[in-house]
Amino acid sequence: MINLLKIFRSVPFRSVPFRSVPFRSVPFRSVPFRSVPFRNLNLNLLNLHLKIVLPSIIWQSCRLPLRKLILPLFILTLTLPFFACDPSSGGPVYFHDAAIVSAGNQHTGAIKTDGTLWTWGRNDLGQLGDGTNIDSDVPVKIGTDTNWKTVSGTVAIKTNGTLWAWGGASSTPVKIGADTDWDTVSESYSHAAAIKTNGELWAWGDNYYGQLGDGTKTNRNTPVKIGSDTWIAVAADGYHTVAIKTGGSLWAWGKNDSGQLGDGTNIDRTAPVQIGTDTDWKTVSGTVAIKTNGTLWAWGGASSTPVKIGADTDWDTVSGTVAIKKDGSLWAWGDNTDGQLGSDTKIYIPVPIQIGKDRWREVSAGGGHTVAIKKDGSLWAWGYNGSGQLGDGTTTNRNTPTKVIHSAGE
Repeated sequence: MINLLKIFRSVPFRSVPFRSVPFRSVPFRSVPFRSVPFRNLNLNLLNLHLKIVLPSIIWQSCRLPLRKLILPLFILTLTLPFFACDPSSGGPVYFHDAAIVSAGNQHTGAIKTDGTLWTWGRNDLGQLGDGTNIDSDVPVKIGTDTNWKTVSGTVAIKTNGTLWAWGGASSTPVKIGADTDWDTVSESYSHAAAIKTNGELWAWGDNYYGQLGDGTKTNRNTPVKIGSDTWIAVAADGYHTVAIKTGGSLWAWGKNDSGQLGDGTNIDRTAPVQIGTDTDWKTVSGTVAIKTNGTLWAWGGASSTPVKIGADTDWDTVSGTVAIKKDGSLWAWGDNTDGQLGSDTKIYIPVPIQIGKDRWREVSAGGGHTVAIKKDGSLWAWGYNGSGQLGDGTTTNRNTPTKVIHSAGE
């Protein structure tokens, strides 16, 4: 710092008249902005400003006339806009090439297009699967395998059809049974349900409210087959489960104190009960579903049977109360206590509103936070962040989509 101050003192501003270096002599157009990619600029310049130049200028301001500070301040102003994150300088590298994402209960999981599995957030019970009990506010790679197909909470399926789980008894992934025909899985904080390639439905976990659907209230430590029908979609949510059969009919079971089963009652069910008579259901999540005609429906709370949401017929996918339309636009509604709707507020939103103007491919709503993948494969998160589940390197809540960091620097 002392040497730098000597330099500042040895070169009075008057000795280098500004007019001696005409700005016109270096046309701005001769250095196209595109020729200097932002990502190639080094953060070491930022460190210089923050650690040496800026403190020096502040110190000088206490001893020198303002006219002698104009040049260093001018240089500082010109260079500040060029700070950017460069992997070689230790800046953040943002998560990219995301294929699958799952927002769990204060933790998040994602699979990249290269088949690698990543997790972050709360880890007191080993729910990240990294062999520790330490929370992480940035994604952590789980093992070295590159054949992960899908993930939900702390359960995942590999491309070879094997089923894996972690958390609780094991802080690293453990294979569940020897079957190699698992196709899709859904986990809530109390239980999990999965469908095999032949359409069979299986469930395991806590069963206090009958949420496994096997006709009992007995907890199951291993998957148990649910009936003999075939299914195309399943969603485990809280203490109840909703699923769609091969013929397009909608069924639910488990806890029903708020009408979350959609069967017109408040009676818990230990086995699947059909919701209405329609046979054109396409996808379901918790207490929200989309029909094949693109209409959006919801139930629970004010209505114990499905009610159509608006008149739009272009809904494509839904998770909780966040949905994507066929044009890739993102919409959200409902509880917004933690900013999980991404609307830049914490106000309850009664009807779907569009979130930004970007185009999205996939979304997952978890316990107070939401994570989504844009069309370009970038990963974004918002809402509650007390355990680092947003993956942005902080534990600060976010009311709008925030880019997920891949690592602190690589």
